[in-house]
Amino acid sequence: MRIGAHVDATDPLGAAAARDAETVQFFLADPQGWKAPQPHPDADRLRGSDIDVYVHAPYVINVATLNNRIRIPSRKLLVTHATAAATVGAKGLIVHGGHVNAGDDLAVGIDNWRKTFAYAAKSGGFATPVLIENTAGGDNACARRFDNLARLWDAVGEFDVGFCLDTCHAHAGGEDLLDIVDRVKAITGRIDLIHANDSKDAFGSGRDRHDNLGNGKIDPELVVAAVRASGAPVVVETPGGVDGQRADIALLRGAGR
Repeated sequence: MRIGAHVDATDPLGAAAARDAETVQFFLADPQGWKAPQPHPDADRLRGSDIDVYVHAPYVINVATLNNRIRIPSRKLLVTHATAAATVGAKGLIVHGGHVNAGDDLAVGIDNWRKTFAYAAKSGGFATPVLIENTAGGDNACARRFDNLARLWDAVGEFDVGFCLDTCHAHAGGEDLLDIVDRVKAITGRIDLIHANDSKDAFGSGRDRHDNLGNGKIDPELVVAAVRASGAPVVVETPGGVDGQRADIALLRGAGR
């Protein structure tokens, strides 16, 4: 079981050592901005390291939307980040499932996802595997509730798309963690990465606020059970800096033995 944390991009390998982590995840650009990532100064070291690397795409990316002013730049930025992620040896590029606006047809948003992969496939596909992540909120989200996730996978599954399961997002989104791995795999056939996060908020709240394992509203045994059942690499995206994340990693590693 490869376990690690979301860290600052300045020194991912140093951050991994401080947390006793085998995996790191980081942003390559402002997560709330549209600027393309710059070359990472430690790209060579990251590619040559035995630490597994994942990159998280900016939150602003929403390829599902019917708004051309957001969808078209989102497609371009996703391709750009996948290319940049390859330069640091990333095993996956995580991107949120996106949403359509109130009153818009979700089926069109899901087809926009299909078109995103179809367009990329025409030029050889994404340089780094794309992992779609389930999200916590939004009544018009593509990957919050698993009935919509199933519709999304019917549209994009043929493109060998990966999936990232976030435990906080599932809990906040109204999906019970009990047997969640079986339910996800029945839809996607795979889980490529788990974001093992507790939630500060109640089940079904729709609020995306992470907490350290055992400190929030989720029974940590349910998180541990999901991690064990998935067999996937794990990233904690929890607060508390080095100490908080190191404790979360130790909890998961101890439970996995």
